[in-house]
Amino acid sequence: MLSAKSLFQEILDDDESFRLFCSIAASGESQGGWENARIAALVPPGERALAPKITRHGADEDKHGRIFNALMKKRRLEPVPVPPETDYTMLLERHGIGLAHDKLKGDEPLSVQDIVTYLAHSRVTEQRASEQMELLRKHFADHPELGRAVRMISADEDNHLAYCHEELLRFAGAGHGRAIQRTLRECALAEIRVYRDVSLAVMSHMGRILGWSRAKSAVLAAGIHAVYAYERAAGWRRMVSLRMPERRDALGGPATSAPEFA
Repeated sequence: MLSAKSLFQEILDDDESFRLFCSIAASGESQGGWENARIAALVPPGERALAPKITRHGADEDKHGRIFNALMKKRRLEPVPVPPETDYTMLLERHGIGLAHDKLKGDEPLSVQDIVTYLAHSRVTEQRASEQMELLRKHFADHPELGRAVRMISADEDNHLAYCHEELLRFAGAGHGRAIQRTLRECALAEIRVYRDVSLAVMSHMGRILGWSRAKSAVLAAGIHAVYAYERAAGWRRMVSLRMPERRDALGGPATSAPEFA
């Protein structure tokens, strides 16, 4: 019987599929770390109080990248190049989601609207990350190889999501409410398409590595399309709602260090 747990267990048990999974994850987290570091450096003067939180966000993402690389190293595996069709962060940028890398590579301070765009993009993508890590935590929190990493990353993603809610509500109270809702909707609708396409690409690569039958691959593809259909109809709305989180100032402290896995 196909289930999220059995599917991931199959990927985990094979070195080649595990290496691809960790390489994709590490690349995306490292990219997020770079983006947040650049945003923190370019925060407009009136929002400099946000810079330490954005820096913390980026440091967490960098830490996650190191964790995935450490998991590979523990098995004596080397990272593999990330297939372009599985590069979630790159594809989001190509769809105009978030801040363009050309802007982040420059020296001009960002505008307040740029910061609102960054936070709206993060609110959507951190929703996805939080849900994915919650699923892994449900099934693998006590796993001897993955458990500690899953618990740490999941807690961080929950903090990132809480931070986005709190800061967006602050900006909404300052008069940016309509821009926030418009940007959140645009980001959410683009993200669910990218997530569908990346999921199909990842499953295609995993299927080749693990020798899945056409029938199994078809069932998994149908499931991905079904999730997209639900998200396109109504599920995207969970990505655009805002509520004050129970944990306030979730990124107010220093980043925690990555654990050792060797």
